[in-house]
Amino acid sequence: MPSRIIENTTVLVTGGAGFIGSNLVDVLLTQNNKVICLDNLVTGHKKNIEKHFNNPDFTFIEGDIRDLATCLQATKDVEIVLHQAALGSVPRSINDPITSNEVNISGFLNMLWAVKENGVKRFVYAASSSTYGDHPDLPKMEDIIGNPLSPYAVTKYVNELYAKVFATTYGIETIGLRYFNVFGPKQDPNGAYAAVIPKFINLMKSGEAPIINGNGEHSRDFTYIDNVVQMNQLAALTDNKEAVNTVYNVACGDNTNLNELFEEIKINLKANGFEVPKTPVYGPERKGDVKHSLASIEKAKSLLHYAPTVTFEAGLKNTVEWFLDTF
Repeated sequence: MPSRIIENTTVLVTGGAGFIGSNLVDVLLTQNNKVICLDNLVTGHKKNIEKHFNNPDFTFIEGDIRDLATCLQATKDVEIVLHQAALGSVPRSINDPITSNEVNISGFLNMLWAVKENGVKRFVYAASSSTYGDHPDLPKMEDIIGNPLSPYAVTKYVNELYAKVFATTYGIETIGLRYFNVFGPKQDPNGAYAAVIPKFINLMKSGEAPIINGNGEHSRDFTYIDNVVQMNQLAALTDNKEAVNTVYNVACGDNTNLNELFEEIKINLKANGFEVPKTPVYGPERKGDVKHSLASIEKAKSLLHYAPTVTFEAGLKNTVEWFLDTF
């Protein structure tokens, strides 16, 4: 757990029925907070939060961040906003850039305006490692980015620009968290835009070989959900003025390629008695994919005292076990 935790506070989690959002809701409700969840249930699921429906400290608003009135309602009397609501996925944004723009930019702007209007103390938002685009340097450092490679990456970079403008123009406090391939319990394994780890686990436990786009050498800084929850709390609570109105990488500072990921999942499933495919199937590379992703987490360590508590290997073991218990 982080050295500082949010407690005795009214917190809004947008996208709170989604993977990251619902994990935040779970933790916040154990820490004596009043938690409001705003979600339109397009990519989130009621099953992720339904255990809290009878909790008097939990409020669920089924609504869309594209509606300003809803954003104003949800942020009323709120002290901290953890903004996770977005339409994720690079391929989805390539197939439908219009909707990605409406949700990720117009919706984000609505939330910023609502935060300003209602005097919310701190706005912590989900940024993305996709912002680094085509810049080749590794590890990725916050102040060095390239050209975006997808409409999704454009939207997440625009979020950072808007947050900076609102901070300087209106005096609100914002912190952006550039997530690097977050994984863990409650991540949806189904659908065309499912993330790689839940999709691989779901297929491989059924004996099906997953498709790897490319030769399997693409690498990612896979980041377990507990580390993300920690960073959201540290960002929400920091009183270091230098640490506010900026962005941070949220990662472990280590990377794993997709061939290695396949082998690790295979080891975990075999340890649980599953017959798994020996090799993956290789397909064409996807448009908009970054080849390699590896984060520097020095800025987060220095300014927020971030220290990842769960490694990729330990997180993957937890995740596999959760999927075997759930699906």
